[in-house]
Amino acid sequence: MRRRLINSTLAVVLVVIAVFGVSLVIVETRTISASAQESVESEALRLISVVDSRLLGDEVINAGVLSEQIDPTRFALIEIPGREPIAVGERPTGSVLRATETGEQGEKVTIEESRSAVTREVGRTLLIIGAVALLAIISAVLLAVRQANRLASPLTDLAETAERLGSGDPRPRHKRYGVPELDRVADVLDASAERIARMLTAERRLAADASHQLRTPLTALSMRLEEISVTDDPETVKEEANIALTQVERLTDVVERLLTNSRDPRTGSAVVFDLDEVIKQQIEEWRPAYRSTGRALVCSGKHGLRAVGTPGAVAQVLAALIENSLMHGGGTVALRTRVTGNQAVIEVTDEGPGVPAELGARIFERTISGRNSTGIGLAVARDLAEADGGRLELLQQHPAVFALFLSRIPLDRKDPERPVR
Repeated sequence: MRRRLINSTLAVVLVVIAVFGVSLVIVETRTISASAQESVESEALRLISVVDSRLLGDEVINAGVLSEQIDPTRFALIEIPGREPIAVGERPTGSVLRATETGEQGEKVTIEESRSAVTREVGRTLLIIGAVALLAIISAVLLAVRQANRLASPLTDLAETAERLGSGDPRPRHKRYGVPELDRVADVLDASAERIARMLTAERRLAADASHQLRTPLTALSMRLEEISVTDDPETVKEEANIALTQVERLTDVVERLLTNSRDPRTGSAVVFDLDEVIKQQIEEWRPAYRSTGRALVCSGKHGLRAVGTPGAVAQVLAALIENSLMHGGGTVALRTRVTGNQAVIEVTDEGPGVPAELGARIFERTISGRNSTGIGLAVARDLAEADGGRLELLQQHPAVFALFLSRIPLDRKDPERPVR
């Protein structure tokens, strides 16, 4: 591309120089020749005037007197009737410029000058024009190289950026070149890079969230299947199978929820549900794990609350908080429900050391963890809570108190089973 730009610019300059340069040479040559001819004619006219005046005054007319009246580089021939011709100077050979004037008394003056002087003047003019043309060509080449670099270098950068995007590096460069068309291409590539980066981030987040959120249901399902495999009691098998089916339904809900959040984290499927049922289900699911570690999981507070949200998402949030207390807390873990304004609040607390001071403000950030865990659970829990219009907060660090706030549906006083419309 650089070569094409340079060649095209140079071709244009050469055409312009050829057209205007030849015209200028022709005009200058004619101008110089006409000027020289006019100078010779002017000198002939002046010399004939001198001869006329001397003839009228009967003054001496000879080569010595007339040589002072003409240019030394020119030749003059004065022809007076009845006298010998008077020659002044050396007669030029070859091509000459000639001018002849006749006086009032029949005398004739002829001035001759060699065309070599004109040729030399034309040569000097051509040399100047050639030098200017050469300077114009050099300037055009330099300008073409600069312009070619200005256009080709950005295109090379843009090609490298596109290649980088194709290789999986979506970092925008935010580099502009001062050329509107190229800057527009750079804007589009940067916007594409940002979109690709968001897509890759969403995919990685989905993979991390899925691995984290599916771990607990799969573990619970595995435990139920182990119970089925080691028991011969049909009732126990039936009970454990029903629980396993419940776990499968929960797995399905988790997957659907993760896919929904990966498309749009603000897209919820909120409904009115019984908060006690979700809490009871989570306590039954996690109680065996707590018993195996010698700890207790209890529930207290206000009952009969109906909240707005996605039951599966709320279950996932509670599961994350309960699992967090199991891994990082200590003692008895308590779930307490209460009402504040038009919101239902579920608090999860334990008797452990709490959240370190340096992690308090960043506890819900991804990859932030007090121990060797993924640091994803609480971040996913907050995303799930916010997707349905709720929120998850750390109310207290020592001991740790997490609170899930959900919109509440107040019940009709006359019919406690019917929500107020």
